[in-house]
Amino acid sequence: MHDTSPHIDTLTLAEALIAAPSVTPATGAVFDVLDSALAAAGFTVERFVDGEAPDGPVENLLAIRRNGAGPHVAFAGHLDVVPPGDEWTNDPFTPTRAGGLLYGRGAVDMKGSIAAFAVAAAQESALPGTVSFLITGDEEGAATYGTPVLMQHMAARGVVPDLCLVGEPTSANRLGDVVKIGRRGSVNMWIAVEGVQGHVAYPHLADNPAPRLLRILTAIDAIVLDEGTDWFQPSNIEITDIHIGNPSTNTIPARATARISIRFNDQHSGASLTEIIRTIVEREQGGSLVAKISGEPFLTQPGALSVAIRDAIHAVTGMEPEFSTTGGTSDARFLCKLCPVVEFGLNNATMHKRDEAVAIADLDTLTAIYADFLRRTLGAA
Repeated sequence: MHDTSPHIDTLTLAEALIAAPSVTPATGAVFDVLDSALAAAGFTVERFVDGEAPDGPVENLLAIRRNGAGPHVAFAGHLDVVPPGDEWTNDPFTPTRAGGLLYGRGAVDMKGSIAAFAVAAAQESALPGTVSFLITGDEEGAATYGTPVLMQHMAARGVVPDLCLVGEPTSANRLGDVVKIGRRGSVNMWIAVEGVQGHVAYPHLADNPAPRLLRILTAIDAIVLDEGTDWFQPSNIEITDIHIGNPSTNTIPARATARISIRFNDQHSGASLTEIIRTIVEREQGGSLVAKISGEPFLTQPGALSVAIRDAIHAVTGMEPEFSTTGGTSDARFLCKLCPVVEFGLNNATMHKRDEAVAIADLDTLTAIYADFLRRTLGAA
């Protein structure tokens, strides 16, 4: 049975969220907007501010509505946005309707989908079970005080969802064509080779680190990590920076550095890849390595959760979405430790771009998909 009481509509809520600037890390006004909408829909809302500069403070929100026995369905997302940049047609934080589109920073990534799920949850307030919102202000940033800290607050309160839908903009060409059931892992590594500075005319009195760095990078570039799997594309290693910074034409440098980035599937871990690269680096005298693992790969095998969102998409749009693991990382890499996780949201063509925009019709369609998903997962479809 659908709730027929009046609620804010998706477009209006999306506009209100966009109008609250929230460049990462986010706190304050944008959370006030969502807090008010969820409280009106029967949710108990808790907000937490954690961390200090340079990665904070960050605000996180946990909202829960319990309606008797039944499954616990969570929706996760982020209210922070990337900096807008320059040369927008209109102010990026003044929501603007034009040509059937809603323009504004965060329209698709991901204030539009948060608005859609909030309205869907309000419409389906009579369904049994528990619905929660797990919303962070630090997905686009370092994530130091974002979802991982929110999960600590959840653990302290005994909040454990049975399944989680993340509202990232997964659709590629039209709304409903792609659902993410996993993501590759990510690790960045900084390589340094130390030498001895000296005059180029007296190389025997110096020790040039550049040839050793080149040998390291050549060996790394020759690595083939894997050929991919049934669900994942091949892992790849990319050299993203090489630096010596020597302004002198007749001086052998004392230090040479490089940075690499690896996106990897579930045949590897961040630790195993770090050891592979470390072995290569340490073969060369003076070579050292620092690694930062941004996330491990995860895969939610197709099952009840992915079928529920697939069937909801088909029921509303007639489309059969592709299950995919492509793209960058998301906070699903943390949330998968709690329960099965899939990601589905708006068209990603303009995310992080100038004049980010969502089709207004897609906001209503996404709301209908999310409402159907709730009916299926809470047992009333």
